[in-house]
Amino acid sequence: MTAIRSWSKAKKIGFSILALYILGLILFAVIFGVKAHKAPTVASGAFTPVDEFRLDTWFKLGPVPFNKGVLYLLLTCVFTVGIMSYVARRMQARPNRIQVIVESMFNLTQSMSQDNMGKELTKKYFPLICTLFVFILVTNLLGYIPLPVNSGLKFTLFGLSLPSFQLYAADTNVAFPLILSLGVFIIFNYEGVRHHGAVGYMKSLIPAGVSGGMLVMIFPLEIVSTFLRLISFTVRLWANLLAGHLLIDFMAGNLAVLLGLQILGWFTLPLGVIIYLFEAVLIAGLQAFIFAILTAIYLGGATAASH
Repeated sequence: MTAIRSWSKAKKIGFSILALYILGLILFAVIFGVKAHKAPTVASGAFTPVDEFRLDTWFKLGPVPFNKGVLYLLLTCVFTVGIMSYVARRMQARPNRIQVIVESMFNLTQSMSQDNMGKELTKKYFPLICTLFVFILVTNLLGYIPLPVNSGLKFTLFGLSLPSFQLYAADTNVAFPLILSLGVFIIFNYEGVRHHGAVGYMKSLIPAGVSGGMLVMIFPLEIVSTFLRLISFTVRLWANLLAGHLLIDFMAGNLAVLLGLQILGWFTLPLGVIIYLFEAVLIAGLQAFIFAILTAIYLGGATAASH
């Protein structure tokens, strides 16, 4: 007992969490057992984890269906504009924490623009690079805040049937990153044609030193690879966020539901927490950074001197 009292506060908290975790495993084993017994909806195939990412139309505004994907995009716009407006109105010589964060994002996107594009392009497209970075970052971070948007599963509160809470990100719907990628794809090809001319831009795609018979093979590949950027650009953002959210869901309980083992949900919960922190702290910002810097690289490459 004396030894425990001499422990640091962090050690005591860690030991308490470990003890609670082990106690939870024992309680789950005693109450539910370790034998699988699937819920009827799982056994019949009516429940699948991907249902949580289905976009159910809540209502329509004219021809536009309103669903959780639209809601998250609107929330992203509100938060982005709100934070930027707040900081802009309260700029000061000794910045507060929010101003420091915003200024850091500004400096980061300015640096990636200047390092990959000329002065003219940086002046023209830096606002786009910065906006893409901040917009995708805010969208990703919102995806790790549980909100009551899962209309497929509901719970009752004070007699009201409400959607269940879930983690959802707008870019887990492939249409969102596809639209962003398509915009970037059109812009960098437009700048390439404007800078070199249509024929000159085609020639600029050919690597230096390629000629003769090799040109017949390499040129079609370069054309295809340029169009493949649209797919890779889209899939990189979409697949990373979707895979991360699915992993969190599985480790936090969906795997236990599918297998019918309640104790498994408690056993994998720490992994779910670790993956959640990894995704929210690292992946959300990393994917926004990658999308923004690749936009700058593609714009700079499209207007670079011909080989």
